[in-house]
Amino acid sequence: MSIFDFLRGEFIDVIHWTDDSRDTMVWRFEREGHAIKYGAKLTVREGQAAVFVHEGQLADVFGPGLYQLETNNMPVMTTLQHWDHGFRSPFKSEIYFVSTVRFNGLKWGTKNPVMARDPEFGPVRLRAFGSYSMRVTDPALFLKEIVGTDGEFTADEISAHIRNVIVQEFSRVVTTSGIPVLDMAGNTADFSRIVTAAISPTIAGYGLAIPELYVENISLPEAVEAALDKRTSMGIVGDLSRYAQFSAAEAMGAAAATPNSGMGAGIGAGLGMAMGSQMAAAGPWGAAAGQGAAAGQGAAAGQGAGAQAGQGASPPPPPPPAPADMQWHLAEAGASKGPFGTDTLRGMAASGALTRATLVWTAGMAGWQPAGEVAALAGLFAQVPPPLPPGA
Repeated sequence: MSIFDFLRGEFIDVIHWTDDSRDTMVWRFEREGHAIKYGAKLTVREGQAAVFVHEGQLADVFGPGLYQLETNNMPVMTTLQHWDHGFRSPFKSEIYFVSTVRFNGLKWGTKNPVMARDPEFGPVRLRAFGSYSMRVTDPALFLKEIVGTDGEFTADEISAHIRNVIVQEFSRVVTTSGIPVLDMAGNTADFSRIVTAAISPTIAGYGLAIPELYVENISLPEAVEAALDKRTSMGIVGDLSRYAQFSAAEAMGAAAATPNSGMGAGIGAGLGMAMGSQMAAAGPWGAAAGQGAAAGQGAAAGQGAGAQAGQGASPPPPPPPAPADMQWHLAEAGASKGPFGTDTLRGMAASGALTRATLVWTAGMAGWQPAGEVAALAGLFAQVPPPLPPGA
């Protein structure tokens, strides 16, 4: 072996890529002047592919294995270079390593609520989020359509676009499915399968595939969820009238047990009258017993109240503040006038400036209503005759 063969063997290139970042999808092998020696060793590991780009044109793609870069195993490059078997000089090319493993744990979600029509609740706003995985299935197409000349391309650079594709298709599927909101949690697997099948052609055009996609949660706005919680609570309570009686009895018992509250006499008399009314429904003997029980209860309550007064009862609480006068707005000639107090409206009704057909609104109303249909203003028209019938 000559000294030149020895030196040629010592300076043979070894081209390979090892990556521990777990988010790098494409990495370009850097070489000064992009000069690759003839006979260089190329190592492509499992989960990788090596793409050669010669003078801006995609050449060969190598799968996992060990290669010696010569003309006999680079058919496309040989055609581009017009090599002979004896050609030994370096050639200038760019080598891109593409990771073909799955990139897991990528997130997607709706930035804005999705409007849908529910058969039970009507129009609702939905939010959803989940996760997905992607992998490169066509390294050459992925390099040409997405990466370009980026020397280090990560999953974050494409995940935002994939997320938009998923959200767009999910919005279409969920709004046209006709599935009630309360049943969507049991159909997330079907949503995932349908969305994955619908976006596959678009994703394949990038040289990618979506092996897995999960819809993890579909939620409603907080106000709607609070209303659903109240509805669930009502269902658990059952008979609301019996629940109200039970709550009232507990409240009266707690008030009667409070010392110096001044409520013992009233509560005792009320309980006695209620007991007497129930006994009266059972017949004359029950009525007599009820009267006696009511009298006994009233007397006992009176004695208890008198004893408390002798011991020094606390002063009665001050009266509550007078309710604020409601302020009303009137609609005239397409414009809003006001606000006016109730006394002002009474004078306007007497003068005819306010009629039953005048549209009014105040805080707490869902919308404008004729004044004659508002219960709080019904007393204003008690002395005002209704409009004359036609032809009168």
